[in-house]
Amino acid sequence: MSPTRERDTTHPTPRRSWRTALVLGATAALAVAGATTAVTAQAAAGCRVDYRVSSEWSGGFNADVTVTNLGDALTGWRLAWTFPAGQQVSQAWSATIPTGTSSVTATDVGYNAAVPTGGSVSFGFTGTRGATNPAPTAFTLNDTACTGGVTPTTGAPGPTPTTPPSTTPPSGGPYPNAPDGFAGAAGTTGGAGGTTVTVTNQADLERYAAASTPYVIRVGAAITVSPYGREIPVRSDKTIVGVGRSGQIVNGGFNLGAGTSNVIIRNLTIRDTRMTSDDPDDKDFDYDGIQMDTANRIWIDHNQIVRMNDGLIDSRKDTTNLTVSWNVIAEGNKAFGIGWTTNVTARITIHHNWIHDTNVRNPSTDNVQYAHLYNNYLQNVRGYGNYSRGATRMVIENTYYDTVKDPYYRDDTAELRQTGSVCVSCTGQRETGGSAFTPSSFYSYRLDAADQVPNLVRTYAGPQAAIGQ
Repeated sequence: MSPTRERDTTHPTPRRSWRTALVLGATAALAVAGATTAVTAQAAAGCRVDYRVSSEWSGGFNADVTVTNLGDALTGWRLAWTFPAGQQVSQAWSATIPTGTSSVTATDVGYNAAVPTGGSVSFGFTGTRGATNPAPTAFTLNDTACTGGVTPTTGAPGPTPTTPPSTTPPSGGPYPNAPDGFAGAAGTTGGAGGTTVTVTNQADLERYAAASTPYVIRVGAAITVSPYGREIPVRSDKTIVGVGRSGQIVNGGFNLGAGTSNVIIRNLTIRDTRMTSDDPDDKDFDYDGIQMDTANRIWIDHNQIVRMNDGLIDSRKDTTNLTVSWNVIAEGNKAFGIGWTTNVTARITIHHNWIHDTNVRNPSTDNVQYAHLYNNYLQNVRGYGNYSRGATRMVIENTYYDTVKDPYYRDDTAELRQTGSVCVSCTGQRETGGSAFTPSSFYSYRLDAADQVPNLVRTYAGPQAAIGQ
């Protein structure tokens, strides 16, 4: 929905930890303890590789890999191996690994490319397996063979679960699995403690989302919404989460109305309500991806929200204690509008989102008491970037702007403090002013370097295969 005050972009204002193990060295062993298997391959080339299966189930497994560099410092790495029994990688974290092949090369993801002498780097993955799951016995690091022998120790693996793990990537993904920021500080839990259900059709989704009791609602299929553009009402104490990458809301979105509290919307693709008759302004059909009016304690995380006719996300009318994290917000005219109020009470955290190929509201924050934006990646933004409006107090940290018009700026009445960000091929205003506030007074958080952000969010933003399982 359009705000009461939109910036004229035609006439711009004139002033203005997560690690697993690879290790190459001098000895090798396969250790088995309970349901965990491990194998170490070594080479005289100055590194040590540790390959460790942390859990198994029928048809699948999770593995952690750590590499310790005993030689010269590395500025980039790639580890190659071949699975001996046809296993394949289906999802990885902290490394880029192709799927659909048993001959695997894992490469760094930028932020973990440098490995000093004596340092280590780790990654992990979920894989598919057949009747057996033997560990690979030979690795190469940057095309150098890790030639140490692999000798299994005595003992047999313990029993393995018959179903996959039920939560998220094992310790290794660079994102939390509980709300952080202002949503976390306010105690957002969603439907925790309520009944867990899996839905594959609109009728069941609407029924559970509108229930008066807590629910964890797993969306296990692409659900096409009717009528076109409908925003499904969501009541308090709900978690709506996609099962891996299978959960989609097509031709519709969600609406969190006045008084709605304690909601998590996670790991979904929400897409496609465009109306060609309404281009380019998107002002006649109010078909938002997620609209919130006077809502409280909301976590929007790991979603892909694209090609909606109005706002991809709208946070309106004093919605507060909101965290928007690790989302892909893209291919729309209006990305993320915040405001529609004269009150100055909202508290909002926005981090590790990939906002690309949009025009305005990226986000636009009007009369927000505390707006904390960090480690976001804005790319190909044609209208304007981060806009501190009205009486907003905004802090921007370590954000990466790539081909963005007016990356960040403020009204005379607003405050904006920026540190550590990078602008590449940007034009227009970069304006700061005022002290804003100190986010660490409200919650703890970890900053990634701005130049690491594009690789991080390209890898981890949006729906993840291991979430919602």
